[in-house]
Amino acid sequence: MRWEYKTLSFKKRSFFSGAIDVEAFNQQLDAYGREGWELVSVCPNTSMGAPSGLVAVLKRQK
Repeated sequence: MRWEYKTLSFKKRSFFSGAIDVEAFNQQLDAYGREGWELVSVCPNTSMGAPSGLVAVLKRQK
């Protein structure tokens, strides 16, 4: 079985808030789910040192 992967980045609403727009997050994941993508993992995006949002990893069969 072969897989392809996709990463999505979700930014925080503002610099001071740790919250993301959960409704937009769900809508985007639902849209990818309809295309056959499966959510594998979600983790904080710390590419700039401090958490700036989330990174989601998805996979689907090729």
